[in-house]
Amino acid sequence: MSSAEKLLARMRHKPLNWQIGQLETVARHCGRKVPKPGASHVIFQKDGCPLEVSVPAHKPIKPVCIGHFLALVDA
Repeated sequence: MSSAEKLLARMRHKPLNWQIGQLETVARHCGRKVPKPGASHVIFQKDGCPLEVSVPAHKPIKPVCIGHFLALVDA
């Protein structure tokens, strides 16, 4: 099991206290786009999927954002 898979399993179990770098690691492992616009949010996308998840880059990440991120990973 890779470190990204371990992170994903822990995210599903406990959606608190995550950092943007950890989300980027999981997204890259799952083949999701991680554009870096240089703004206050990072937007995660998947080709052919209308769902986009916007996560604050410099603020604490709320559990609802983790839930949306996991929905994108599962899509």
